[in-house]
Amino acid sequence: MAARTVIELDTVRKTYGDGTVAVAGLSLAVHEHEVLALVGPSGCGKSTTLRMVNRLVEPTSGRILLDGEDVTTADPVALRRRIGYVIQNVGLFPHRTVEANIATVPGLLGWDRARTRARVAELLDLVGLPAATYAKRYPHELSGGERQRIGVARALATDPPVLLMDEPFGAVDPEFRRHLQTEFQRIQRETGTTVILVTHDIDEAARLGDRIAVLSRGGVLEQVASPLAVLAHPASERVRDFIGDGSASRMLALAQVQAADLEGAERIVQPAPAPVRLGARLTDAFEAVAALPGSAMGRVPVVGESGDVVGSLTADGILGALRRAADASATDPGVAEVQGADLEDAPGRRAV
Repeated sequence: MAARTVIELDTVRKTYGDGTVAVAGLSLAVHEHEVLALVGPSGCGKSTTLRMVNRLVEPTSGRILLDGEDVTTADPVALRRRIGYVIQNVGLFPHRTVEANIATVPGLLGWDRARTRARVAELLDLVGLPAATYAKRYPHELSGGERQRIGVARALATDPPVLLMDEPFGAVDPEFRRHLQTEFQRIQRETGTTVILVTHDIDEAARLGDRIAVLSRGGVLEQVASPLAVLAHPASERVRDFIGDGSASRMLALAQVQAADLEGAERIVQPAPAPVRLGARLTDAFEAVAALPGSAMGRVPVVGESGDVVGSLTADGILGALRRAADASATDPGVAEVQGADLEDAPGRRAV
């Protein structure tokens, strides 16, 4: 069954008064429960596109449908109360407590105090910040990561069908950014909220996105596909240039060890080294093989859900798994007619 479309942009255009075309006739569908990452170079219109969805930027022409309703004809204030919005610098009200910040939209919608308090406590628990500790704090009493999580909680306060996120993790240091990304993945899995995520970071897009939409200058849609498909089969030179080097290493973090990649367990040298799990990311498998002692003959055991050894994996098996993942991604609807290329030569190279 095809995924239900929650947001549809139909030939949406934004032209400013000086004639600058920020977005030129963009058509794009966002599916229910997915995270769609918008990426591209500076000036490609990704933030403009995001802000047209909640009409912080008014489109010049075209239609934007939210659950079938054309939002360009809706009351913009009422629309924004239906859509969660998270920005890089969070935008918490400094004079209001955490509890009051999260309760902003419920208050505007007339929720009673008991319902609002219960929802605030539920959301603080969801983002890992207990209400007993954090509800009465002010933004200046929080770390940057805590403020970001409060921003997400506030955006989810009324359980909106859509969450818009504009460079949400860009203002924190790289180490804590990874932690926030992991927390976001957990929250999104638990809530099932449909998300449009704007980022300039292809690694972040590949990690968080179910699909990636790559835009070029003027809001031109170059490709929309799964992360593996974009990395393995870029649809244009502009996509390839934006991705840059390192596609194979990024794919290692996305593809998983499968039974087809394994050799027999009887070839494992005893005493057996620490195993990897069937279904583990290829990154983890690569690190395990690289760390093997010479006595292990380059072969790591692989265990299934029960913990029993189901086979062994070598560096050749990891390379085969990488090829398999690249080949499988070629069937993604967002991949143009791409002819296979050797991963050793240039991951993602395609014939035109």
